[in-house]
Amino acid sequence: MEILSMVGLIGGLALLIVLTMKGVNILIAGPISALLVAVTSGMPLFSQLAGKDEADYVTSYMSGFTGFIASWYLMFLLGAVFGKVMEDSGAADSVSKWIVGKLGMKYAVLAIVLACAVLTFGGVSLFVVAFSVYPMAISLFKQADLPRRFIPATLALGSVTFTMTSAGSPEIQNWIPIEYLGTDAYAGWEVSIIVALFMATFGYWWLKRIIQKAVNKGERFIDRETDPTFDTNRNLPNPFLAMIPLLVVLIISYIFHDKLAQSALIIALLGGVIATYIVGRKYSKNFWEAFSAGTVGAIIAIGNTAAVVGFGGVAKNVPAFTTAVEAMTNIPGSPLIGAAIAVSVIAGMTGSSSGGQTIALPLLAPHYLDMGVNAEALHRVVAISSGALDSLPHNGYVVTTIQSICGEKHSAAYWPVAATTVVVPTLGVIIAIILFSFGLGI
Repeated sequence: MEILSMVGLIGGLALLIVLTMKGVNILIAGPISALLVAVTSGMPLFSQLAGKDEADYVTSYMSGFTGFIASWYLMFLLGAVFGKVMEDSGAADSVSKWIVGKLGMKYAVLAIVLACAVLTFGGVSLFVVAFSVYPMAISLFKQADLPRRFIPATLALGSVTFTMTSAGSPEIQNWIPIEYLGTDAYAGWEVSIIVALFMATFGYWWLKRIIQKAVNKGERFIDRETDPTFDTNRNLPNPFLAMIPLLVVLIISYIFHDKLAQSALIIALLGGVIATYIVGRKYSKNFWEAFSAGTVGAIIAIGNTAAVVGFGGVAKNVPAFTTAVEAMTNIPGSPLIGAAIAVSVIAGMTGSSSGGQTIALPLLAPHYLDMGVNAEALHRVVAISSGALDSLPHNGYVVTTIQSICGEKHSAAYWPVAATTVVVPTLGVIIAIILFSFGLGI
């Protein structure tokens, strides 16, 4: 039965990835793939058929689905609304136009990466960063005439690579290990700086190279009716005033992050929406229409992400998952290599970097610390490795950014995302392990 369960777990994950790449709606692909996992593991379909304390398919899936919505709905809502009112008020266009004027079209991609990096390191949620920066990204890509299918990869490079898992980052991926290892947010900072610089520079170079190859083949920016219009004759707010809403989000998020954690984003984004209204109300085309459009976008985005989380909820309750976790957390050889593989693989199975850590660390941490493994090195390796295989096609952030926010197809947009968020972090964790092995930062 356990072999069949393992086949079903691997098959369900593969099916979810294939369906996602084929463009099947994730709200359909998620439950179907989870059903395959449940049936092959002999999991009862309904609670009425399950024994006492026995997991069933519907409850497991919907607990994951609704749990994510309960935790993140207000952040998604305000993040999507903030992005839309920035677009409607002309603030996003004003900032992007100023950046192009100062840096030139040559650095349009760099400007987006830096904007995402600043917001992410300021404590703004990864999902919210994508919502917030997308209006500026679409404007910059349009002015630079770059293929729009690379916008998701550009947003992702600045959000979920060198900033998300670096020392000092306020993102949860850097904070989860603290509870289990007794470290702090700056653990292994010497190695972290080197790895972050590598991921930022190599990732940017590779992304620019991929985009340039597409441009050389004749790919260009293609307009859509749903795009925000960039009218060169439109009266726009002063670019420095237009930056105020972004700064409001960044500052409020930073001030309240330690006390309120992710709930600080509710205050920060609400402040950003209000600041955008104050700064751009006389330039706004229809503020309340933008508000409504953001609300609809938030519902679609959080639904797509929750569908993936629901799959993880079913996968975690089947026997094969327990077996896989035990195998991953008992890899012989170097503890740092074992921890990196375990966290990365589990993150890939659940489609969640934080999920990979919270499942693996309770099992890994006591054993490795008893062996005398340096806690700071383990913290940094675990953090960086959680951001590698988590970005497979079914990952919630990937699905939301590609499909819901950018309106692209996985078949066209995912491979550049994979280059920046799977390959680059994987190389980063290899470098980190090598540097720690030589004693740097220990």
